[in-house]
Amino acid sequence: MKIYSIILTLGLFSAAQNLAAQQDERAVKAVINRFFEGLEKGDTSLLKSTCTDNPVLQTYMADKSGALVIMTEDYTDLLNFVGTPKKDSYDERIKFKAVLVEKSLASVWTPYVFYLNGKISHCGTNSFQLVKTSQGWKIQYIIDTRRKQGCNSE
Repeated sequence: MKIYSIILTLGLFSAAQNLAAQQDERAVKAVINRFFEGLEKGDTSLLKSTCTDNPVLQTYMADKSGALVIMTEDYTDLLNFVGTPKKDSYDERIKFKAVLVEKSLASVWTPYVFYLNGKISHCGTNSFQLVKTSQGWKIQYIIDTRRKQGCNSE
């Protein structure tokens, strides 16, 4: 009888851990979706609510000569751009390919296609690093790739 109690306890513990992991994964995805909602709506308050105070934003792409380079964007510049009214419409459509969560750290991989005024501009992959803070999950680091070719097959 004692062995059954141990097995039941272990099963309940495992189920509770699995439920917590699923809740964290949903919360992480929700933060990323809100980030893109803030970008699309030009809502800097919404955008800021998804990030730590000093997130790192980088892109790894080919420069004019074709050499791959890492470019770093200032977070304040992004906020200013997002908050400035524009005549163009921007729509980045992502797919969650991988979401890895450990108690206080998450890594998320999202291939995307970026539309400018309803037409494909470019595509690539975003890599997000999130940290769990006292206010919930926040984006600390984003690096993305950008390319013009092969975007229709995303």
